[in-house]
Amino acid sequence: ERVAPYRMACLRKAWDGFSQRATDVCREALAAFCAEQAHWLDHYALFMVLDERHGGPWSLWPEPLARREPAALDAVREQSVHALGFWRFVQWRFWVQWQNLRSYARERGVQMVGDAPIFVAHHSADVWAHANEFLLDEQLEPHVVAGVPPDYFSATGQRWGNPLYNWEAMAHRGYRWWKDRLAHLFQQVDVVRLDHFRGFEAHWEIPASEPTAVAGQWQPGPGLAFFKAIEDELGQLPIIAEDLGLITPEVTALREACGFPGMRILQFAFGSGPANPYLPHNLERQTVAYTGTHDNETTVGWWNSAMAGEKTSARAYLGHCVDTEPNWTLINALSMSVANTLVVPFQDVLGLDAKHRMNTPGLATGCWEWRFDWSQVNHLPAERLAAMTRAHGRWPLP
Repeated sequence: ERVAPYRMACLRKAWDGFSQRATDVCREALAAFCAEQAHWLDHYALFMVLDERHGGPWSLWPEPLARREPAALDAVREQSVHALGFWRFVQWRFWVQWQNLRSYARERGVQMVGDAPIFVAHHSADVWAHANEFLLDEQLEPHVVAGVPPDYFSATGQRWGNPLYNWEAMAHRGYRWWKDRLAHLFQQVDVVRLDHFRGFEAHWEIPASEPTAVAGQWQPGPGLAFFKAIEDELGQLPIIAEDLGLITPEVTALREACGFPGMRILQFAFGSGPANPYLPHNLERQTVAYTGTHDNETTVGWWNSAMAGEKTSARAYLGHCVDTEPNWTLINALSMSVANTLVVPFQDVLGLDAKHRMNTPGLATGCWEWRFDWSQVNHLPAERLAAMTRAHGRWPLP
């Protein structure tokens, strides 16, 4: 919180400097970006200006602004030319820097995998600008919200609180919002991990008045027609389906009909016998295998806190080497599987414990703060990964 105001001040100083001293070439580049991205950028810049002025949620803004009355929005545009320019400038600079990084990676044979959360926040330009495509009440507040029922992570489920989509209205508009969203993301990354894939078959609908997810109910999603519509416009979709949690045969059938690989997490594999779908011998080729994801404990942390039965099963399956090197034992087991793709969190490559966990689902604070330090990195993990991928044919290393 102490750093963010300083960073914003630096960005504003950069915009002021650009406004005063930018070359014609730079101004033309910014103008071209704004024209190409106007379908979302104009909404975003206006939303950010109003958010600075009124705070959130946007449903409590003066009614003409909340309901996007043209005259009210035009007045803000006329009064806020420099402020709107700032937010467009920030997005442009991010775009340029990210594309430079992506080009650097591509030149070295590295692809970027991005994440597309299925739901968006109520206090966002997305919902404000497209309110009719979300399930909102007369006060423009969600009357039902997103989440998942009780599961492995939580006995009361997870009440995420995001507004749910009005899929009927979206279908009527040809899923334009989703087409634009995914097209933009595919300009930034090579593969997209589509979060909460099962929500496209059926999603957990929770009354907004409920404090937990327990009282929710399943409601149908858009299904295969949604993905066919996206594919008809964007072509073959390089998507990883996040199909974790309560997965029904209908969800699996939808994923297979779309041709998307699913996800398998080895930390979930022990304790239910040899038929567990996450065990390496049960994996299919069309699979992305993980030791654990950003939502899991690090593998060392998982092993240190695993129940006795899980440890017994893991030793029987993986051997007693799991006691001394749980991270490398799990990485090696998945590398030998038929899964097309293996994803290993950097914490597991470095063998870090529970203090280095990335995210705890349902926890509002203390997440997404982990960073590695170069003092933690040496040549040994890289050499070990190289030898493993060479031995298992996962990369054409010399």
